[in-house]
Formats: sequence, structure tokens, C-alpha cells
Amino acid sequence: MGGEGSSMPSHDEETVASTFGTSGCGRRNPPSDRQTKWLHEWNRIFLLMCAAGLVVDPLFFYALSISSTCMCLFVDGWFAVTVTTLRCMTDAVHLLNMCLQLAITYDAAPRSSLEEKDASAGRAMAHSQSYLRSKTGFLLDLFIILPVPQVVLWVVAPAMLCQGMTSTVMTVFLISFLSQYLPKVYHSVCFLRRLQNSLGYIFGNIWGGIALNLIAYFVASHAAGACWYLLGIQRATECLKQQCVATDGCRNRTVACADPMYYGTTGATIDGERLAWAKNLHVRSMCLDSSDNFEYGSYKWVVNLVTNPNRLEKVLFPIFWGLMTLSTFGTIESTTEWVEITFNIIIVTSALLLVTTLIGNIKVFLHATTSKKQALHSKLRSLDRWMRRRNLPFGIRQRVRQYERQRWAAMRGVDEFEMARRLPEGVRRDIKYHLCLDLVRQVPLFQHMDELVLENICDRVKSLLIPKGETVIREGDPVRRMLFVVRGHLQSSQVVRDGVKSYCMLGPGNFSGDELLSWCLIRQFGERLPPSSSMLVAAESTEAFGLDANDLKYVTQHFRYTFVSERVKRSARYYSPGWRTWAAVAIQLAWWRYKHRLTLTSLSFIRPRRPLSGCSSMEEDKLRLYTALLTSPKPNQDDFTV
Repeated sequence: MGGEGSSMPSHDEETVASTFGTSGCGRRNPPSDRQTKWLHEWNRIFLLMCAAGLVVDPLFFYALSISSTCMCLFVDGWFAVTVTTLRCMTDAVHLLNMCLQLAITYDAAPRSSLEEKDASAGRAMAHSQSYLRSKTGFLLDLFIILPVPQVVLWVVAPAMLCQGMTSTVMTVFLISFLSQYLPKVYHSVCFLRRLQNSLGYIFGNIWGGIALNLIAYFVASHAAGACWYLLGIQRATECLKQQCVATDGCRNRTVACADPMYYGTTGATIDGERLAWAKNLHVRSMCLDSSDNFEYGSYKWVVNLVTNPNRLEKVLFPIFWGLMTLSTFGTIESTTEWVEITFNIIIVTSALLLVTTLIGNIKVFLHATTSKKQALHSKLRSLDRWMRRRNLPFGIRQRVRQYERQRWAAMRGVDEFEMARRLPEGVRRDIKYHLCLDLVRQVPLFQHMDELVLENICDRVKSLLIPKGETVIREGDPVRRMLFVVRGHLQSSQVVRDGVKSYCMLGPGNFSGDELLSWCLIRQFGERLPPSSSMLVAAESTEAFGLDANDLKYVTQHFRYTFVSERVKRSARYYSPGWRTWAAVAIQLAWWRYKHRLTLTSLSFIRPRRPLSGCSSMEEDKLRLYTALLTSPKPNQDDFTV
């Protein structure tokens, strides 16, 4: 039994190599992200099919049954057909996986040029040989899909029953089952470990790990219950054979049915010997009606199953016995027979190991689920005590609690940058590119920049979470960073005159702090940061990237040619809230001037009764207002001059 691990590879090539078991050679052409994602999905499906194969194999035991009317052993034909079909389906999936492994190992070597054709063929051959020679490779995959249980069920068992070898057929079933089932378990465990090393959490979360442990526990209980049923029906058959020996005119073949493969209708005629055996009430009471007249030991519950025609009950009850026994809630009674004692010892030992492993793994998973929440509650309690001791106002306390809860909900208690800080520089840089490079590309200001500039920007941006109603910056405060909105909205407000404000809403793709960009592009910039021309307030919970002044200065100095291009200038002016406000004021002022001129032209033929300068109309008031707006803080027209 195994849970989901937490180690992660640094490259996709390690993922593919560990997943498909190609050891000994590296890959130079790793698959694309789409191919890697497809391989991961296939590996998850194949892992579930491995579990399904472990469930199907024990079902072969339930094909053996004892007739309640004739008191003879037979093979349930329709049940055998069903189980064989399921086994062939799982074997087909295993065979498809083997073909994919061979295809992956053959494509592992690069074939980029004609000169490397021979070398590529040699590397492909080396990859194929590494899979073929691996102890968990081709030979093991081929062995676990051999039709051993099908041959035993359809060929060996009927032939042995025709000869009256009723007890031996169970032994053959058990040996053939263990010889292939144990390697199949080993194969599944190795495959699970490789997936853990390459994917970490195989199904993406902790609950997937708990589900895998429960599935493994169920499979173990199912296998134990099937073996218990097989040994129990063997004990019942031995009881019938002992009674047959003590009965006159009874032979060993009488204990085996005339039709070893029974489909519900019999084609053979029942002779007098079998008919007399079927009517023997003493044998029926000794072996089949009750478990008190014969030493069944730990198999006494099987007596009610061996003659039960209901196939579902015949399968579910041994599973229940396996779950109850492996969870140590069941009591096992045993006789002095060495096979039964050995079986009971294996069951008890396995129960101890399985229960200990299951409880330990689930405890680890549940602790990983609840530990972060407990850490959040502990942190909030510490913050409450500190804020109460400092007599902070109730409003500030609420803001602090809201920020911590929103930050935990967004990050799930994981500090990404703190985790990445401990990694090597190359891995840390690649992780940061993966997390924020696509989001940085969504900012219109950066859409016309090359990859080198974007990577340097992405290497320096910081992720920010702004709660609803939080003031980001006030008008007149020094601008310490540029903000690029990823999710949510920020409200920008600017005081024009006498309490009149202009408002602008910044959504995903917009940015603020263009004053800092203008300051960085000036040739002789000072150490004083530029003042903010507007006030920013979070209209809702907002996620954004922040680029500090020193980082922005570094980028603009080293890649100045990018920021002075005409396309970047137009993008900066178009998406800048300051330029937008000024442009809106200028357009409105020009419109009102135009309307005022039209009004004066239409009234020019009328002689006014009093001077026009003395009239106070609404249009003139609005004209004065927008004239004042025109004198509002205006973006520097030389912001992007070199």
C-alpha cells in the first residue's frame, strides 16, 4: 500500500523517463507540454487499470462452486465467461501500455539531421534494450499478461474434474494465482512509485492519496477473501470426499459433477451412483447444511456460500470477511492443519502491516490538510492578541483579519516565493517564468517587447494581493512601484479643483504608476521619487504584480531601446489613467467650445438687449468648469523622449 508522494522533477524528460521506466539513458528531445500532459493522464488511467486487474484476478476463484442438489464440484460457465472477458480487457490495456513504452523509448533519441541518423538509431536501440532488459520492464510486463488463469480455468480445471481430482484443482488454482498475482502487485507498486517521483500528488490533491490507500486496502481485502473462499471450498470438498470413502458404491469422481463446465442446463445423464449420492441426507447434514459436524476452523462461514447460487452474495461476503479480518475486528478460529495455520498467520501479519500503513498514511494526509488551517487560526489568534494589546481600532483589526483570510484563500497557506527562494537559481527562475510570464504578456504595455525584456521583468515582479476597500496609494504620495492588474479592479480618483474629482476604473491588463515610468526614462533622474497624481483604492479583492522603482530603473536602463519605441509609447499613453483623464477633459472642452461657437453663430443676427458678458447661462458655467479641468495636472508630454 502506498500513498501519493510530494517530490517533483525539474524537467519533463525526467517525468517521462521515470514514468515509463527507461533507465540508463537520458533524453535530449523532451516532449512538448501537450504531450507530457497526455502522458500523465494516460499514466493515471493505467494506474487505475492496474488496480482493476488486481481486482479481476481473484474473481476466478468464485467460478468454482458446489451443486446443492448433486453435492458435486463444478465450474460456473457463465461466471467464467464474464471473468475471462474482464481479464482480457485489462490485458489489452497492459498490451497497449507496452506498445507506448516501446514507442517512447524508440523516439527518445534525437533524429534532427541526416548526419546523426546512425547515432540516433544507436541511441534508440540503447533505449529499447534498457527497457527490454530492465527487471521491471518488458519481461515483467509480458509475464503479468500471460493467460495463466484463463488456461487453468478453461483447460486444466475441467480436465482434472473429469478425473475426480477435486482437491488438487484448488491447489493448482491457488499456485497459479499466486505465481502471477504477486508479480502483478510488485509491478503496480513500482509503477505507483515512479508516478509519485514524477508527479508528486498523482491525482492533484491530498484526497486522491487517501482514495489510493483505501483502494489498496480494498484490493488486499478482496484478494484475502477470495483465497479464504477457495480454501473453504477445498475444505468442504475434503469433507465430501471423506464421506464418499465411507459410503459404499461411491468413487472420487462422484464428488465432481458429470458436466465440469456448467451453464445452467445439463447435457449428461445422471447415473444411479450420482443419484444415490445426491439423496444421501447424512452426507448433506455432515458437510453442507451445518458447519458444526466437521472441523471447518476459520472456514466455517464458507459453508453457506459454496452452494449459494447468488453470485453477487458469493463475491461480496468474502470481501466483507477480508475487510473485517484485516482490520483486526474479526476473530479467527483455526484447526491444526498446517495450510490453514499458515494462511491465518499470513492474514494476521498482513492485517497488522496494512492497518498500520493505512492509518499512518491517512493521518499524514489529514494532517497535511488541516495543518495549514490550524496555522492560520493560530496566526489570527496571535494577531488578535497583539492588536488588542496595542489598542488598535476595530476597523483596522477587521482589515487585518480580512487580508490574512484572503491571502490564505488565494495561496492556500503556501508562500510561493519563500519556497522558491530555497531552490537553485536556475530552477527558481524557470518556476517564476512559468508562473508569471504569461500574465506579464497580458499587460498591453509589454505586448510589444521581446522575450529577453519580459524575462527580466518577470524575474523582478512581485505578486500582490489587495483586499477590497484597501487604499493602495494616496494622491501626492511617492510612487514606489508600478502595479499591473491581473484580476479584480482598482478605482483611480484625481482631485481636479475645489473637491471635483475625476474617476477611472483599472481592470485586468491596466496598470498604474506611469509617473514612475516617466521618471525612469528621464536621462538625469534624481533620487526623489515622483508624486502620485491619483489615489488608488481596491474596488474588489484584486491580484496584481508590482515592479519596484529600483527594478524598473534597472530594466529601463538596460533595455532603453524597447521603452522609447513608438509602439510602446502609444501603449503607455493609451492605457495610462493620467493620459486618459487629460484626453477626456480635452475632448469635452473642445466639444463645449464647438457648441458655444454654434450658439453664438445662430444668435449673431439678434441684437442683444444687454451685453453678452453679463449673461450667465448653463453652457457658460460648464465652459468655465471644463476650462478649469483643462488646467488639471497633465501628463508630461516629454515622458518618453530620450
